[in-house]
Amino acid sequence: MLLRQGGIAGASLLLATLMLLLQPGQARADEPVDLGQQVPDVQTISEGLFPEDACEELKKQGFKCMGFKPAVRFSLPTATFKIGSAELPDLLRQQLDRFAEVLRGKKGSGRVVRIEGHADASGSDDGNLLLSQKRAEAVRDYLVKLGADPAMLQALGLGSKAPKVGNDPFAAENRRVEIGRQATP
Repeated sequence: MLLRQGGIAGASLLLATLMLLLQPGQARADEPVDLGQQVPDVQTISEGLFPEDACEELKKQGFKCMGFKPAVRFSLPTATFKIGSAELPDLLRQQLDRFAEVLRGKKGSGRVVRIEGHADASGSDDGNLLLSQKRAEAVRDYLVKLGADPAMLQALGLGSKAPKVGNDPFAAENRRVEIGRQATP
C-alpha cells in the first residue's frame, strides 16, 4: 500500500506529482513554456527547471519514484525588449525575481541553467547576435545580483535565428529570453 511511512502527506505529494505528469496540454519537452505576462509562482519554476527534485521528495517519504517529466524551458516573450536594447523591462524583472528565488536554493548543486537571448530580424546578423548575447548576460547579471550562483548560469545569445513567431521575423515576441536546463536543438 502506498500510504506507508509518508502517511497522508506523502500520498498527497505523490498524487500531486502524478497529476503534474498526466496534465493534458503540457508543452512538449522540446517546446518552451510561454509565460506571457504571467509572473509564475516559485513552485511552477522549480518543478519546470528541476523536476527530478519531486522524485527525491518522494524517496524521502518512503515511496519509489518511477521517473519524472523532463525539465522545460521557459519563454519570457511578452516582457519584450525594446528594439536594439538589452535593458530589462519591468515585467521581465518581476518574472526574474521568482526565478532568482528558486535558483538561490540550488546554489552549489552543480546544475547549469541556460539563459538564451533572442532578437528579432530588425538588425544585421552580427548585430543581432551581439544584442541577444547582451540580453542573456543582462538576465544572468540580474539573477546573480539577487543571489543566484553565477556558476549555475550560462548566458548564450542566439541572434535572430530562432524566432518565436516564424512567419513574422520582426515580431516583438522574438525579442525575448528563454531559461531552461536542456539545450536548444
